[in-house]
Amino acid sequence: MPDEEIAEEGVLTPLDTPVQDPLLREILAENQLTDTPQEQAQPTSSKQEEVDCVVIGLGAGGAPLLARLAQAGLKVVALEAGPWHDPTKDFATDEKAQSFLFWNDERLAAGGTPLAMGRNNSGTGVGGSTLHYTAYTPRPLPDDLTLQTDFGQGEDWPLTYDELAPYYEEVEQFLGVSGPTPYPWGPARAKGYALPPLPLNSAAQLMVRGADKLGIRTSPAANAALSAPYFQEGVGWRQACTNRGFCQAGCSNGAKSSMDVTYIPIAVKYGADIRPNSFVTEIERNAQGLVTAVVYTQNGQQHRQACRHLFLCGGAVETPRLLLLNNLGLTSGQVGRNLMAHTGIQVWGTFADEVRPTKGIPGGLISQDTHRPKDADFVGGYLLQSIGVMPVTFASQAARGRKLWGQAMRDYMRKFNHVAGINILGDCLPHADNFMELSDELDARQLPKPRIHFTAQDNEVRMTAHAEKTMRAIWEAAGATDIWSFDRYAHVIGTARMGRSGDDAVVDRDGRAFDVPNLYISDNSTFPSALSVNPALTIMALSLRTADKFLERERRRDA
Repeated sequence: MPDEEIAEEGVLTPLDTPVQDPLLREILAENQLTDTPQEQAQPTSSKQEEVDCVVIGLGAGGAPLLARLAQAGLKVVALEAGPWHDPTKDFATDEKAQSFLFWNDERLAAGGTPLAMGRNNSGTGVGGSTLHYTAYTPRPLPDDLTLQTDFGQGEDWPLTYDELAPYYEEVEQFLGVSGPTPYPWGPARAKGYALPPLPLNSAAQLMVRGADKLGIRTSPAANAALSAPYFQEGVGWRQACTNRGFCQAGCSNGAKSSMDVTYIPIAVKYGADIRPNSFVTEIERNAQGLVTAVVYTQNGQQHRQACRHLFLCGGAVETPRLLLLNNLGLTSGQVGRNLMAHTGIQVWGTFADEVRPTKGIPGGLISQDTHRPKDADFVGGYLLQSIGVMPVTFASQAARGRKLWGQAMRDYMRKFNHVAGINILGDCLPHADNFMELSDELDARQLPKPRIHFTAQDNEVRMTAHAEKTMRAIWEAAGATDIWSFDRYAHVIGTARMGRSGDDAVVDRDGRAFDVPNLYISDNSTFPSALSVNPALTIMALSLRTADKFLERERRRDA
């Protein structure tokens, strides 16, 4: 997707920066002056009282396990860097006005292929990056987890697809994922998607036209957005998607299954104490090395929360950053290492008929026929998806990708409603040159800024070339003119990977830190490989599994 969803949840609260746009200034002022109903309703337990668990970050990694822990009767506190939004008031059909959903603190990009940050790899607020993800939720295929076994490169997961499948099904049914039944790729499933697919927008229909001519199978995609009203525990009846198309600006009617309208209400129902605007700086430990408390700032006041267990769910940048800041879990030498980013090249074309690329669910169509291409000269594979786009995002990409400016840009943007795109989401192998570290440069809080090193290696370059050729052929077959590509990488992944041994991994297969027995990590930093699908569904599935394994361990201990 254009600068698409990243399931990375906030740990640090973005600082207020001067806003030049008068309308945006007015909108943000209104948001700051009015507490949301959720914030008003939240009880606050004593910050001196020791709780069973603290969860840092409330996106795809933190929210599901928070709900599970609360349902089990544990006393849990959740610390989220960003505010608690009211979708009906805060999520405008306006890209620029919605920049508050992104992680706007500066992150330093380095390497031969510097990664775009900001909206591309961040999210803040109760719901994390799911507030602005596009809800594209395909499952990985079983061999996504066995790259080392199959190719002799990359890493195998310490989990099998069969171990994750029940959690994929649970998440799909709970969120109300809309998708095709049966699904054309992968093993047969015990249960189909909760709802039928969303309607295909124009870009998806054009992709079908071109792919059919080339013999490439396509299917309506799985999206965590409702194609029909759906009952949600803790919320009631959620309304169906209106095909507004501004999913990345926040869903105003709750049809998109972001964490704030799915798992968070369950957590609240069962007594979780959610503290928005809480920026974590320190993790305290005792003489035995166990976590005993976290220190955070909320609305300008510093607090300390004692806990028996800590769940760190800040994403592939903020999770390792917090570990490095606190010298925590570093024995393996892998914290911050093995950084990956999905290959995500886009190909755009202009059509004679009107397309209106802002309308409908952005990722309406999928093909996984390219999962293991027969003519591949690379490890792994990729999926193809149709893409919608918002106008400011598209203009920025045209400026960067085509070097357009002034009158040339204005002339091209007059064709915006006739433009359609295809995108890939592909594997990326871990490499020693790709990592995250703490820089010497300090942010406004006097903390080291994260520096993200990324250089696309030969495998990513070859995969991108293969995908570009395929997508250009699809658009040519569909009748597009003025075809051009925009190379990009999405979803920062890795940096605290799971494995079978603390010699080369940060956490075990259950998300438990090898070095710190009462510390768990639940986010995309634990992925040993990138997977050739969007990460959100797998992050949620792992979150539930981590919670279940933790609860099993606690029951055995208490028995």
